[in-house]
Amino acid sequence: MLVVISPAKKLDWSERAVEMTTPDFLNDAGVLAETARGLSVAELKKLMHLSDDLAKLNYDRFRDYAEYPTPAQVRPAALCFAGDTYQGLEAASLDDEEMRWAQDHLRILSGLYGVLRPLDAMQAYRLEMGSRLKNVRGKNLYEFWTTQISEALNRQAEASGAKVLVNCASQEYFGAVLVEALTLPVVTPQFMEDKNGTPKIVSFYAKKARGAMARYIVQHRLTEPDALLEFDAGGYGYREDLSTPGKPVFVRDAVAAQKAA
Repeated sequence: MLVVISPAKKLDWSERAVEMTTPDFLNDAGVLAETARGLSVAELKKLMHLSDDLAKLNYDRFRDYAEYPTPAQVRPAALCFAGDTYQGLEAASLDDEEMRWAQDHLRILSGLYGVLRPLDAMQAYRLEMGSRLKNVRGKNLYEFWTTQISEALNRQAEASGAKVLVNCASQEYFGAVLVEALTLPVVTPQFMEDKNGTPKIVSFYAKKARGAMARYIVQHRLTEPDALLEFDAGGYGYREDLSTPGKPVFVRDAVAAQKAA
């Protein structure tokens, strides 16, 4: 089983005493970083709808992006992203054996790097996949990556023996995956909150649950889609009546949500 998640806007740049690996699409990342480096602070602000401070921060990041970064300039991807999904993933608490398994079975989709393994060395950046950054291959990042991400996932699935892809990424990021080019079926779990008898998707909780599902897959070394249905982290439970083929739905009530908080 191969599972994909989205990156996060927020970063935790704490030092990590782990051996890092090299991203597969490092040359492509360099091309995009060079393109973004050519934008002004005002242009970056408009491109990603940033505040003045964040626009300046990311202008500086692209300015300082290095072809050959020093150890101080990089961090392992799964350990430096710090958004809602990563609160659920809790990568820093995975033991060595779990992290080794994750390195072969967990992938982070990235606007800048395309696909990242958990221990891939990445430089600090912010570049959402939905950004309309004009580049050498087209008018946005979807056109830049075209089939490369799908082909990378196919290669990894073959190398690891994975027979299914579990999509725990957002629509923005999974939109960069050319599904028709994949050689394995896709399962996309959905997570809902039951308030007054009406299950609804709440973005914050859904993001955290997608990270928790990725953690569940890693810790239990899951290989079959049916095994996903036993997921119960954070008080969620499988709802067959709301599910469709390829889209299992997990719901929790307000009491379970409060206990998990």
